Amino acid sequence: MKTILRAFALLPLPLLHALGALVGWASFLASPSYRRRFLENAAQAGYGPATVRAAVAEAGKLVTEVPRLWFGRPVRIHWENASLIVEARDRGRGIVFLTPHLGCFEATAQGYAERFGAITVLYRPARKEWLREVVDTARARRNLAAAPTTLAGVRQMLKALRAGEAVGLLPDQVPPQGMGVWAPFFGRSAYTMTLSARLARQAGAVVLLAWGERLPRGRGYLVRVRPWPGPVPADDVAAAAGVNSHMEALIRECPQQYLWGYARYKHPAGRAI
Repeated sequence: MKTILRAFALLPLPLLHALGALVGWASFLASPSYRRRFLENAAQAGYGPATVRAAVAEAGKLVTEVPRLWFGRPVRIHWENASLIVEARDRGRGIVFLTPHLGCFEATAQGYAERFGAITVLYRPARKEWLREVVDTARARRNLAAAPTTLAGVRQMLKALRAGEAVGLLPDQVPPQGMGVWAPFFGRSAYTMTLSARLARQAGAVVLLAWGERLPRGRGYLVRVRPWPGPVPADDVAAAAGVNSHMEALIRECPQQYLWGYARYKHPAGRAI
């Protein structure tokens, strides 16, 4: 499998994105359950099929760009509001990046590691051993570490923050049972992680919102950075509601690149931490 991925990594990004568009539409047309969830989630946010049509192809690009990001040459990554990062680093503060399933979140972490320094990202280990080995080795690169969704992973992230480094999370990912609270997301109750806010409070870290926009015709990515206004609420439910509200705002910047097919409103699985 790694050999196949390395072969795809040699392809230019425009071609990979073109192939991804085909993959996205094939998946959308072939799976009634995926198509239904995609359209229902978009409708919950107030979007009709015409608005999110482009997101069908973008979901496929998310898959086919992975070999290039994991095994290929570095891609072009541009920044918007990078001064927010520089300011936090100049103050010696750790940074908690919150990124929804929007655009290319792999590029966001890689871009930070390449330009600014060490970052640790939270990930859910693959269930199959062969895939776990591929993912773990592929993501291992200079200044970029991965922390699993375990107690050890949480400690790893907290240690990084206290050292003035950055961590990254996908807060619109459904956490395991016992690691979240129910909070509104586009007007519907969704099980939402509490970890991001707790990390920020315990480490006294700066919270920044970020997402990697996929630029047209494979020209690379633009990481858009936004501030978290005000302090992080001490109450877990209020903090989760705030996180969801900020994720909604990012998604509304570009609903055409959100992963609408993600099962955001599912009930959590068994406890992992």
